[in-house]
Amino acid sequence: MIEPTDREFAQELKTLKDRLSTMAGRAAEQIALAMEALTTQDDALAHQVIDNDRFIDSDENDIDKLAMHLLMTRHPVASDLRFVTMALKIVVDVERMGDLAAGIAKRALELNRLSTLDWRGDLTRLAILVQKNLHLAIESFVRGSIDEANAVIKADVEIDGLNASLFAELIANVAADPATVTRVLPLTSVSRYLERIGDHVKNLAEEVIFMVSAADVRHRGAVSAN
Repeated sequence: MIEPTDREFAQELKTLKDRLSTMAGRAAEQIALAMEALTTQDDALAHQVIDNDRFIDSDENDIDKLAMHLLMTRHPVASDLRFVTMALKIVVDVERMGDLAAGIAKRALELNRLSTLDWRGDLTRLAILVQKNLHLAIESFVRGSIDEANAVIKADVEIDGLNASLFAELIANVAADPATVTRVLPLTSVSRYLERIGDHVKNLAEEVIFMVSAADVRHRGAVSAN
């Protein structure tokens, strides 16, 4: 028989997990909308993304308060303690994803006033890879899946490689035609923002692995689920 206080603690942990999942989902939506604003040259949508970043900031504040409340009043141990302490790290990564999505939207507003470079399909591919990895990271968190978290870490290698190749292509455009620099710089920023979002997604996967197994893989890569 679970004591009332135990049931309350379990519910508070579930609330914390649900809030983190909602926040991560909001960040994923912001990234998708920012890229849509860029590809469709939609100023109104770009402004919407920038304005909605405040909701992610609010999520961060609320989750921080809930996690601190649990630490101070419930004194969690073992896996519960790892989960609550990881929540305080996860919110930082997710909040930064939101900031970077807003950054993409701001660059979209700049690019919407300039003539285009005919290669955004590759940039879209980078965005798709990052968003796919973020959704997988969210799934790994919800399910407590080390296998899915490992897949996220491994996929980040492709994201880094694609960002590097896109950056090289953009610099080559400037070398061939210096007049393109005003268009290239915002695009390099978008590519860099997407790569940085990918880094935060990888952090999220590493945090899931620590939460589930107590293994710190920040400097060692993926681990076995056994």
